[in-house]
Amino acid sequence: MIFDEQKYRFMYAALQEAEKALEENEVPVGAVVVKDNRIIGRGYNQVEKLNDATAHAEMIALTSASNSIGNWRLTDCSIFVTLEPCTMCTGALLASRIKNVYFASFDTKFGACGSIYNFAEDGKSNHKINVYSGIFAVESKALLQNFFSKLKINTKLKFTPPTA
Repeated sequence: MIFDEQKYRFMYAALQEAEKALEENEVPVGAVVVKDNRIIGRGYNQVEKLNDATAHAEMIALTSASNSIGNWRLTDCSIFVTLEPCTMCTGALLASRIKNVYFASFDTKFGACGSIYNFAEDGKSNHKINVYSGIFAVESKALLQNFFSKLKINTKLKFTPPTA
């Protein structure tokens, strides 16, 4: 699917957030919330930093956006995220009434916007989110692969097998 230039700019901003996560040794996922072609919320994964399993990029971006407009209802807003939202984040997107989700890469382990589940569009809740994927997918996937390959190398270096 071909997207307009603005969509690429917003996903690029989300990628910049993901790079912040990478710099802090967090899983490199970033998100921005957009209303009226203006970014009103930003977030990147901070699970390790905050010691909080809910500190995903989307959750932080939603909180930031809600504080920005003074309302938890983010109707007429879109979120741009570098990885497909998980079940927790998709639930929060539904609860906040986000209109559109644009994500870069599919998450085949936890994805809830088309990979494993499709809570955003399945029509079982009182809100439905339009879902779009593929903007800067290669770049997002490269960030993630880089992070996890370094993590595996570091884990192997730290592991000392028991001696007999």
